[in-house]
Amino acid sequence: MATSPKPFAPFEWMIAWRYLRARRAEGGVSVMTWISLIGISLAVAALIITLAVRAGFRTEFVDTILGANAHVTVYTAGQTNEAGQLDRTIPDYQAMAERLAQVPGVTRAAPLVKGQVMASAFGATTGVEVYGIAGADLATIPRVANAETSQGDLGNFDEGIALGSGIARSLNVTLGDRVKLISPDGVKTAFGTSPRVKTYEVTYIFTAGRYDIDQTRVYMPFAEAQSYFNREGTADEIEVMVEHPETVDDMGLDLLRAAGDRALLWTWRDSAGAFLRALDIEDNVMFIILSVLVLIASMNIVSGLIMLVKNKGRDIGILRTMGLTEGSVLRVFFLCGASTGLIGTAIGLVLGCLFAIYIDPIFALVDRLSGGGVWDPSIRNIYALPAQLKLGDVLAAVSLSLGLSFIVTIFPARRAARMNPVEALRYE
Repeated sequence: MATSPKPFAPFEWMIAWRYLRARRAEGGVSVMTWISLIGISLAVAALIITLAVRAGFRTEFVDTILGANAHVTVYTAGQTNEAGQLDRTIPDYQAMAERLAQVPGVTRAAPLVKGQVMASAFGATTGVEVYGIAGADLATIPRVANAETSQGDLGNFDEGIALGSGIARSLNVTLGDRVKLISPDGVKTAFGTSPRVKTYEVTYIFTAGRYDIDQTRVYMPFAEAQSYFNREGTADEIEVMVEHPETVDDMGLDLLRAAGDRALLWTWRDSAGAFLRALDIEDNVMFIILSVLVLIASMNIVSGLIMLVKNKGRDIGILRTMGLTEGSVLRVFFLCGASTGLIGTAIGLVLGCLFAIYIDPIFALVDRLSGGGVWDPSIRNIYALPAQLKLGDVLAAVSLSLGLSFIVTIFPARRAARMNPVEALRYE
């Protein structure tokens, strides 16, 4: 009694390989195979590149937020002063900062004085936001102390001001130059409030890697900022840095207890949450769209296999009369389609990973060929198009491509397996 061959026996691989090597007379099959191969390769590469850019952009965006901004800002609801105005300054800022620093998970709590002024130098003027902070606290801000590029020494911070590289370009200043800061809320006189004007030496220039920060932010010694903004003995807010920013929402209750009854919190998630949610929605939509592209590319395998089955009808009839089972025929044509999907996925995997790894020189070439201005940091806030390969994203792209390729291959393979050998040989 004859025994059925084991699944995917060597002769099934041999037949499938011979069928994939179409003769010149069957050029249509060969062309469809190449079209399927190229389509799947490009679709998989596009999916991997998109996922890598998505991950890189999100990582860079969040890193610029956490590296140069407070993870939690603590301020007060305020109270009405003797003049009937709402006063939201913090008089006991030092004690509040010490209490906040003792909360588990907090790495630093620093009082700040903030204000918006005009900066002027060499006839140029721009609006800036001044942060009054102690030099020791400024040295713990990663994107400032360890900036992408910097000029000067933070050790000299108390002798002047530190400003972003975008401001330095706008004002055409460098280290040692003097910048005039003009505040409309100055000295109150009998004739009204006169603007406060003071000149400071530039002692440090930093590039935080985020356009809006580099273009607007100036750091001033805390005591000098108190004097300049009429905040003697008070602070505007407390800047809190935590060990695990992703879990900052879980620390809210402890921080409020340490800050006091009238304290309010504003976390980095509150400031960037809407943008991050928009990124998540965009990521999901892009994954679905590119998954459809992979499906369309996989459907080319069906077209190629249908043509192959039609051209090999006589061969199928002969093989069936020789004793080849339906299962063997199904596996032969499944191997034809699956091999195309597997090879195309492998090529797409290599192309996608290489593109993500070498995205900087590739993007620089595209930018140069297009005349520059492809990436506008004033819109996207970061200076370059980042890419970050993640194992989970790569596996998702490969699994999707292989899964779709294997599934769509089954249907034409079943059609070939169920072909009646008598009908296949009748008109041959």
